[in-house]
Amino acid sequence: MAASLQAAATLMQPAKIGGRASASLLSRQPSHVARAFGVDTGAARITCSLQSDIREVASKCVDAAKLAGFALATSALLVSGASAEGIAKNAPPEFQKTKLMTRLTYTLDEIEGPLEVGSDGTLKFEEKDGIDYAAVTVQLPGGERVPFLFTVKQLVATGKPESFGGPFLVPSYRGSSFLDPKGRGGSTGYDNAVALPAGGRGDEEELVKENIKNAASSTGNITLSVTKSNPETGEVIGVFESVQPSDTDLGAKAPKDVKIQGIWYAQLES
Repeated sequence: MAASLQAAATLMQPAKIGGRASASLLSRQPSHVARAFGVDTGAARITCSLQSDIREVASKCVDAAKLAGFALATSALLVSGASAEGIAKNAPPEFQKTKLMTRLTYTLDEIEGPLEVGSDGTLKFEEKDGIDYAAVTVQLPGGERVPFLFTVKQLVATGKPESFGGPFLVPSYRGSSFLDPKGRGGSTGYDNAVALPAGGRGDEEELVKENIKNAASSTGNITLSVTKSNPETGEVIGVFESVQPSDTDLGAKAPKDVKIQGIWYAQLES
């Protein structure tokens, strides 16, 4: 297990902090998230005074110049705009619960980047390096599977410690050199499907999106909140929620919105 996830487990151990305690965070998280952070949810609970912790982490941020060991573990993966059993076809898109179909691809780890603190206490974090993407596939109640790239690449997050966030880059799920079953690709392979002459049916509108591959990146948005901190070590932990597009099969289909919720951990370094 990576060092930052092990550190998160230590920070999440039971601790009594002055002031009125808030509700347990881990008690609301599925067991796979707890396992990702190495925590036994049956024995460990997070209790802290949010206002006290925010003041402490804000004072620690003043001396910090870098956010390191930034890790995210998901607790919920929701997808919108997909047809599922019991959902009318003309119903407005809603986020639906999904089932994870891929193993151990719900965490990002060892992310780092510069941290700036303004005179008014506003934070600005820019993601520069780390394990900042993971290929994930989830299944909707109706059986449809939705692949997407869980990521926070080039994240620029701003705001106060109690709530900060911003946009990030979502690369194409597949690269331009990927070939589909008919040998078509973005930078290599056939221009049209085999047996379809160029300038003929291959140029018809309904087939263009299949023939012309698009590996362009898109954007997502994330919001993070601090729920606990350790001013002595500079460790912070909290919850996050991000919304990003799913895979488009290189432009062949419209993306769905994917909402990701979970826990994050990081360490402030001067």
